[in-house]
Amino acid sequence: MEFRLSWVLAFLALAVVASQAALSPEQYWKYALPNTPMPKVVKDMLHPDMVEEKSTSVNVGGGGVNVNTGKGKPSGTSVNVGKGGVNVNTGKGKPSGTSVNVGKGGVNVNTGKGKPGGTSVNVGKGGVGVNTRKPGGGTSVNVGGKGGGVSVNTGHKKKPIVVNVGKSPFIYNYAATETQIHDDPNVALFFLEKDLHPRATMTLHFTENKEAATFLPRQIAQRIPFSSNKLPEILNKFSVTPGSAEAEMMKNTIEECEGPQIKGEEKYCATSLESMIDFSTSKIGKNVQAISTEVEKQTPLQKYTIADGVQKMSGDKSVVCHKQNYPYAIFYCHKSETTRAYTVPLEGADGTKAKAAAICHTDTSAWNPKHVAFQVLKVEPGTVPICHFLPQDHIVWVPK
Repeated sequence: MEFRLSWVLAFLALAVVASQAALSPEQYWKYALPNTPMPKVVKDMLHPDMVEEKSTSVNVGGGGVNVNTGKGKPSGTSVNVGKGGVNVNTGKGKPSGTSVNVGKGGVNVNTGKGKPGGTSVNVGKGGVGVNTRKPGGGTSVNVGGKGGGVSVNTGHKKKPIVVNVGKSPFIYNYAATETQIHDDPNVALFFLEKDLHPRATMTLHFTENKEAATFLPRQIAQRIPFSSNKLPEILNKFSVTPGSAEAEMMKNTIEECEGPQIKGEEKYCATSLESMIDFSTSKIGKNVQAISTEVEKQTPLQKYTIADGVQKMSGDKSVVCHKQNYPYAIFYCHKSETTRAYTVPLEGADGTKAKAAAICHTDTSAWNPKHVAFQVLKVEPGTVPICHFLPQDHIVWVPK
């Protein structure tokens, strides 16, 4: 609850400061893509701590802001911003609930229960401050203030941000390492296009990133530096120790985003949902589909069989956006005109059903000859189309 509330309040406070001039990420999607359904993965990353709460809605407009995570129950969380200010109540009718009030004196939040270390929020001349710290860790967000800029702390001493450190197998100008070939579950997602047909079997593991990475609203993301020459400042803002695994993960992601693109592709690292929409639609138009892999449940590495109903998406032009390891949602997007995109129905040995997004690259001549795909499939660059399924938190944009 604390992490969710902190980001909602930080966004609300910034929205109040900005006189609600900017659209929320959800509203921007509806504005830019009125006829494009939002994939589940995007919804989850807009509200990662609300995944189990099926009736979450966030609206920002001229009449104010309303957030409801209540599942239709009177005990749910509600946030309202209007002419009278802000009021948040998660109380379930109990005096120990969370209350938030905004008035002339600024913002005061109390999560009660009489315990120190609860959630505190302050908005005033010094900017916006949100702190959900528990003893030993927690989340804090600060916008503005004496030091300026944005400061974010999502760390907990017993729960590091990092999932793994290493080059992404979906960036094609890097050579594979031995560790990646043997240990990265995404390696199993590569296959040859000739094997993409019903009743073909593949041994796959669709992994789920357990670390919730939130899409930041663009007006917040733009105030957070994202470049190698600002790395010390970035680590400081996220309270990450230089040289730690978390620091190496963040450094690696930034370097991949700053690295050269391969011939025939255009790349871009999106630091917000709005910027990902803008890049994708600028390359393939606004009449698009956004597709991601969906799996009924998490399973270990197992055999999957391709079922009837493989569907090729229109055209050979696409933008594929790969989720990166970072404290908030960053996507490495690249546009190519030598790809074919498919949706592929799969059934696991244990009965688990999946609808996977697959990308086939028809020209791999510019890839690193030691890329992991060539090593596991035993083929040479530029000889045959190479395909891969997308992990669950990646997205492919294709024309309708």
